[in-house]
Amino acid sequence: MKPYFSIIIPLYNKEKHIKDTLNGVWSQSFSDFEVIVVNDGSTDCSLKEVNTISDKRLHIFSIENQGVSHARNYGISKAKADLIVFLDADDTWHDHHLQDLKALYEEFPNCGMYCKAYHKQDDHILIPSKFKNIPNDTPWKGIVDDYFESSLINSIAWTSAVMVPKYILNTIGVFDTKITLGAGEDTDLWIRIALQYPVAFSNRISAIHQLHSDNRISNSNTNMRSFINLDCYDEQAKTNIFLKKYLDLNRFSIAIQYKLVGNTEKANAYIGKLDLKSLNKKQRFLLSQPTSVLKLFFRFKHFLKKRGILLSAFR
Repeated sequence: MKPYFSIIIPLYNKEKHIKDTLNGVWSQSFSDFEVIVVNDGSTDCSLKEVNTISDKRLHIFSIENQGVSHARNYGISKAKADLIVFLDADDTWHDHHLQDLKALYEEFPNCGMYCKAYHKQDDHILIPSKFKNIPNDTPWKGIVDDYFESSLINSIAWTSAVMVPKYILNTIGVFDTKITLGAGEDTDLWIRIALQYPVAFSNRISAIHQLHSDNRISNSNTNMRSFINLDCYDEQAKTNIFLKKYLDLNRFSIAIQYKLVGNTEKANAYIGKLDLKSLNKKQRFLLSQPTSVLKLFFRFKHFLKKRGILLSAFR
């Protein structure tokens, strides 16, 4: 019998975290699902950890390491369910996550993407996410008026809190494998979906984005990463001011990453393509700083975060 959900988990060297991630899956109040773990050439004991689990809903595939996009796409190709749920191997869910997604889908069945609110966690610090034009203090679920406007602070869609009908992926395509090392392959897919389909969202928090995990692909050398091609959406941005601002904020983020590693040529290429009016004062100030000063700011930000004081250029 076809499961209600197929949960796709790409796995690469997460031996310290995969058990906690899977325990969050097994504890779900809604249990009609299959779990597809795609071992993307792990060189630690990640696969050994998963193999200790005996559950008929668990399916394990091992492939040669080709990156997270290829691993997710491989998992999608093996999925039996009509609804695809994504989960990274070091993130966790509350026990009502799948039940919430099921309720959201049943209430709004014609959307291209279904998203849940999430927290970010860095060691003992819990960082609440904030979404523009979405209530923070009262329960809310519905179709987002403008995905790009609501994602200008935190993204409405975050990989470990997203569900996409499989026919949507068959229609518009899957993750772009040309984008490497966590350089926006998920953002690219969410943009493509949001440009063509309604997006449903629930602000009930049900997922935790773990920032402290070992071996995050986002820790990779910026100069080795192949970033999302934001320019391919410029034509649509001419008629959508919030898409334009969303693209510029992503350009800002990439430019800062290049500046932090001293690659001023790449940083200036991104800065030259964005409209500074899309940025707030803090963001424009940061862009104007040399690498040495930026590094000091980010070290100070990290120092404050460890003491519970959270700073963000996006708020």
